[in-house]
Amino acid sequence: MFPKTSAFCGDWKCFIRMASGWINVARGLNYTKVVAYLYEPRDPSSLGIIRFLFGLLMAIDIFEERGGSEIDIRWGDPQDCHFPLFDVLQRPPYPLICLLYAVMWLGAVGVMLGFKFRTSVFMFGIPYWYILLLDRTFWNNHSYLFGLVTLLLMGSSAHHFFSVDSLMDKNIRDQPVPYWNYFILKFQFFILYFLAGLKKTDSEWLEGYSLLNLGKHWVFYPFRIFLSTELIDYLIIHWFGFVLDLTVGFWMLLEFSRPIAMIFCAMFHLMNSRLFSIGMFPYVCLATLPLFCKEDWPRKIWHFLLRKSCNTKETTKEVSSATTKPQMITKKQKLVVGCLFLHMFLQIFLPYSHFITQGFNTWTNGLYGYSWDMMVHSWHSILVVIKVVDNESGQEHFMDENAWTLSNRWNKYGDMSVQYAQCIKKNFNAISSEDNTHSKPHISQDISIYVDVWCSMNERFQQRMFNPNYNLLQANWSVFRPVEWMLPLMVQYDGFRKQIADITKHIHSWNNESDVVFIADFPGLHLENYIEEELRNVTLTILSGDVFYEVEDEEYQQSAGIKLHEGDSVVVSIGATHKVHTIGEIPSTYMYTFAKKIADHQEEKPKRKSMYSPFPLIEDMSIRKASFLRMWDLIRNATSHLIFGTELYIAKRKTH
Repeated sequence: MFPKTSAFCGDWKCFIRMASGWINVARGLNYTKVVAYLYEPRDPSSLGIIRFLFGLLMAIDIFEERGGSEIDIRWGDPQDCHFPLFDVLQRPPYPLICLLYAVMWLGAVGVMLGFKFRTSVFMFGIPYWYILLLDRTFWNNHSYLFGLVTLLLMGSSAHHFFSVDSLMDKNIRDQPVPYWNYFILKFQFFILYFLAGLKKTDSEWLEGYSLLNLGKHWVFYPFRIFLSTELIDYLIIHWFGFVLDLTVGFWMLLEFSRPIAMIFCAMFHLMNSRLFSIGMFPYVCLATLPLFCKEDWPRKIWHFLLRKSCNTKETTKEVSSATTKPQMITKKQKLVVGCLFLHMFLQIFLPYSHFITQGFNTWTNGLYGYSWDMMVHSWHSILVVIKVVDNESGQEHFMDENAWTLSNRWNKYGDMSVQYAQCIKKNFNAISSEDNTHSKPHISQDISIYVDVWCSMNERFQQRMFNPNYNLLQANWSVFRPVEWMLPLMVQYDGFRKQIADITKHIHSWNNESDVVFIADFPGLHLENYIEEELRNVTLTILSGDVFYEVEDEEYQQSAGIKLHEGDSVVVSIGATHKVHTIGEIPSTYMYTFAKKIADHQEEKPKRKSMYSPFPLIEDMSIRKASFLRMWDLIRNATSHLIFGTELYIAKRKTH
């Protein structure tokens, strides 16, 4: 049946012969039988329950993670910078954004109730994707997943059970649904788990550097009886998480292992809901676990509760008898199945398409979302410097990294840093043209923007991500080319991570105020650092390479410096600026040890009363109620503004 090939293919002719053989095998498959299988009638009850739960969770998600309760904060300021996937996507005026949220929420409720299902799923899905694509700083893997599930529901018959539509229309009430309605959703969640497991084959995850100190969380109290925090991080979080993601989809496909797999999966998602702020994601995964069960499980439960009543018997008989009716395969059905296969191919291909979309690659590959590299990479930034240079006067101006934006995710991606620079220029031009009071320094429209981002990924040294001498307003960026101002991750110092952990643990043992920061820098560059007066006992120690340590004396307007080599240390002046120049031909690595003053009157923040609750979805109901009411108050205000011209209420924040 299968083509005969040698063990090794050494030339292109061999490759062509092998490819031709597999093409012949594919031709031999009976596509009509595949279509017939995917269109086999199945009980609609499981799909109806899942549709209801998904709609309910999306209705909550809209005023929480989608930002419905803070529409004015996210979208109300016309100067705010946003980061669309495609630059042609433009943000509509704030009142229209409010109406989009209203339509989206009503659509989610319609999906939940199964009322005018086709219309409702479009009312929810179109605004959802539009708002999602308007700003990637709010993207998450699960945001992408919710959008995919919505797309898959658009063509399904999920309203044949437990819906208003089925009550109003006898023609669809309890009518079977084609098996592909289940199959494609089952595939989507199988891929969610499996690809997340494949991504965890990364050495960063398997060596235990992705997530640290989670073993201290209360959900791991039972394991702390016989495991240390470090072993919980390594064995339970990293290795058990890897094995679970990689295999749980297969275990849930097998009937004999499904109950145990679902228990482990449910516990996994409940733990995640306590460990991370990831909104409705754990609950959507819990709600869709029944996809892997037999399709008639709700009907069986109902049948059991009603003690096998006559009505239930008749319904079950009607559904089961419908499965025996022969059916003719139409061109439309073949087209639908072809589209399903295309979707499946894209979901497998996109997470590994980074060799094409190289402009989205930085220290990690691809956009955060469709890559499914969930929690594989942790980031810790200590410094982000945004320098605006007036090319006419030569003056330098420094900006807050949070100016005109609610998220600092832009500083991890090359394309988003360019979008941010363009937004800064637009706002500076607007300020310069509108400011006639001379209360602010005049800045010409001929400016350059430089960004210096210091970041550590997975417990490495803090190092620069971007070339600090690259003008982002003249950036040569393309989605198909690597980011040319991106500096490489210093993987040659990965062996230092164990030493970094040991030194950090030792310094933290001195007292509650001691701390340490590890730095690595490239030859020819320098770190300019101001030591705040709240710090004390600051010492600079060179771990490798050579540096020139320079102290600026503003009083005498001169600098004094010394060369430092591996093993050398120097006490750093408090309340002064110094520079650490990396000299020589190799990078330098060094560390700052210091103590931070803690005010005597500073009190520990009170812990949330519900932190030990295993069900955060039903806790803090007063907060959720307030968020829901505020969303609709903003929508009411925007609607009143559009109809009657009343004043808009937009909350202000200081970010500039």
